[in-house]
Amino acid sequence: MLSETHYLIRSLQNGQYLVARPHGEIDRTGYLLLFHEHYEALSYLNTHGQDVANQFAVECLGKPQVRGLLDRWGFQGVGLVRDPLIPQIDFLRYDGMGN
Repeated sequence: MLSETHYLIRSLQNGQYLVARPHGEIDRTGYLLLFHEHYEALSYLNTHGQDVANQFAVECLGKPQVRGLLDRWGFQGVGLVRDPLIPQIDFLRYDGMGN
């Protein structure tokens, strides 16, 4: 569905996106965290980064734009956040160039 939108968290200081990295993979680019709703991204920030939440912004992107980010930044895939409070995240590997 091309009209599907996702919400991402981005640093106001350096422009980097919030990602999840598997244990022991500090050098890898990680999985881009995606939220279904704006308020879910804000809940995640306020729950898990309360002291630095003001250093981040929430962006809204369509599915084609997310693919472009994955290609440009070289992320391993996406982490679809199902519950921002616990958090519960579904990790999906990205094979590149729209595959």
